[in-house]
Amino acid sequence: MQSIQSIIEESPHKHNHIYHVLDAADFPMSLIPNLQAALQLPHLRTQNRRSKTVLYARSRRVAEVSFLITRSDLLAPKKEQVDTLMPYLQSVLRDALGRSGRDVRLGNVRCVSAKRGWWTKQVKEEIWGRGGAGWMVGKVNVGKSALVEAVFPKGRGEQGDVNPDRSRQRAGAKAEEEALVLNTMGADSAGELAESAAEAETESTLSQSAQQDAGSITPSDLDGATAYEQYDQTPDFDINNNDSLLPPALPETPYPHMPLVSALPGTTSAPIRLPFGSGKGELIDLPGVDRSALSTHILPSNHKEMILKSRITPEQFVLRAGQSLLLGGVIRLTPSLETLGREVVMLAYPFLPPAFAPHVTGTHKAIAIQIGVHSSLSLDRQGQVYEGNVPSIATPEAKETVKSAGTFELKWDVTKRRSGPLTDRVAGKRKTVDLPFVVYSADVLLESVGWIELVCQVRKRQPTFPTDEDERDALSILQRSGKEDKAKTDEEEFVFPTVEVFSPDGKFVGVRRPMGAAMLNEKPDPMHARRVRPRRSIGMRKRNAA
Repeated sequence: MQSIQSIIEESPHKHNHIYHVLDAADFPMSLIPNLQAALQLPHLRTQNRRSKTVLYARSRRVAEVSFLITRSDLLAPKKEQVDTLMPYLQSVLRDALGRSGRDVRLGNVRCVSAKRGWWTKQVKEEIWGRGGAGWMVGKVNVGKSALVEAVFPKGRGEQGDVNPDRSRQRAGAKAEEEALVLNTMGADSAGELAESAAEAETESTLSQSAQQDAGSITPSDLDGATAYEQYDQTPDFDINNNDSLLPPALPETPYPHMPLVSALPGTTSAPIRLPFGSGKGELIDLPGVDRSALSTHILPSNHKEMILKSRITPEQFVLRAGQSLLLGGVIRLTPSLETLGREVVMLAYPFLPPAFAPHVTGTHKAIAIQIGVHSSLSLDRQGQVYEGNVPSIATPEAKETVKSAGTFELKWDVTKRRSGPLTDRVAGKRKTVDLPFVVYSADVLLESVGWIELVCQVRKRQPTFPTDEDERDALSILQRSGKEDKAKTDEEEFVFPTVEVFSPDGKFVGVRRPMGAAMLNEKPDPMHARRVRPRRSIGMRKRNAA
C-alpha cells in the first residue's frame, strides 16, 4: 500500500478519483479495510446532510473513492435481479468496514460486469465526465484489467469523430477529389502541388509530435541523431531512475491496446496509463495488492479450474449429524447438529468452480481424505494411510497443515424467505412468529474462490412450565435478584446452529449474512409443469356421469 500511495502522489493531474475494485465471488473478502488510512484519504461521506462532498489538502483536491463490484454476473442471471441485491451488498460492505462504516452513505457503490456489459456504460460516462486521473485499486485477481477494457472511453477526443470506418471513407473521398484536380491541371503544376502538399503534411506531423507528451516520443518517430537526442532528453521519466514509480503515459490513440487479462495473479506488474480526450484525463490500471492465495496449497494441474468464470446453478446437499462436506478434498465443513436433535439437518448450496467438487460423507472418512491419514474417529484404522477413491486436489504439504479456521454460527433468520406459501399473503397468510420452526442461514466464503450457502431449520423451543420443585410463592420470587433472572434467560436463549470449517493453515475462510442466491438462481419450472388444466365445473361432471 505504501508503493501505491507513492504512485498516486506522483499524479500529474489536479483531480484524482480512486475506484476500489471488489470481487463478487468472495465479496467482501477482497476489501482493503485500511484503504483510507493507508492512502491518507478522507473518511467516507456519512449520512449527515452537512457532510462535505469535496475536500482539499495543500491547495489540492483530495482523491475520492468509489466501490466497483466486478463479475456481478455470478450473482444472478439478470441485471434487474442484481439491482435488487444492492441494499444487501451495501449492508454487507457496511459491516465489513467496521465501526468507521456504520453511518456511511455508500451511494458510490456499483455492481458491474465486464462480461455482460452491466453498468459499464454508466461508469464510462462518469470517467469521461470527471476527467483527471482514474486509479483502479484492488487486490490481485479481482478483475481490474478486464474492467479497464470495458469502461475506458474509447474513440473520443477533441479532434472530432475518430471512428475508423468513417475516417477511411473521408480519406477515400479526399483522394478522389485530389485525383480529379490533378487530371485537370498540367504536369508541372501537378508536381508543384504534390510537393507543397507533402511539405505541409511533414510540417503538420512534426508540430503534432512536438506537442505530444515527452513520454510518447520514440526514436522511430523522427529521423537521424536528432530523434535520439530528443528521446534521451525527456524530463518526465527516466528508466534508470529508481525513485520514479509512475511510468510515462502511452501515446494517446482512439483505440489503444488494453491491459492483458489473465487468471494468473500478478499479470499487471507496473502501472498502465491510458490517456483519453486529448489530455482531458487518463485511466490507470495499478498492480493488485497481494493477499493470501489458496492456490499455493493446490496441485498445479488444477489451477485453471480454480476460477469461477460463469454463474453456478447450485446443487443441494443434505448434511446430517456425523457427516461433513468436503470441497475438492481441501476444505471440510463439519456441522454441529447433535445438540439440536437427531432430526435436524443442514442444507448446503456450494457456489464454487469445478476444482472444488463437493462430496458428502461421514466425518471420520472426510478427515482421512483431507489429511491423508485415518484419525481416532476411524477406530481400528487409526494411523493408516487413506487409500480410497475420492480425489483430493491438495498438495502433500497442505495435508499436513490442516487446521480449524473457526466455528461459525448460522445466526441470520431467513424464515420468511424460506417458508414458501405459509407466509404468503395470497396463501397461508401466517406470520413467522406463529410458525413452530425457525430457519437460520449464513454464507461461508472461500477467499478468491466462491461461497457456500448454509441453511438449517430448527424447531422452536417449547415453553417450560413450573414443576413442584420450583418455588411458587411470591416472597421467594421477590427475593431473586435481577442478575439471576437475566442469567436464567440467557441460559434459556436458543443456541444457533454452528459449522466448523477446516482449511490449510486455518486461513482463506470468512462468513457473511446470507444472500439467498440459491433461491435466486434456482431453475424455473418447465413450461409444461406450469400449464395446469383447470378444474371442470360441477355441471360438466354431472353430465359426463349421466
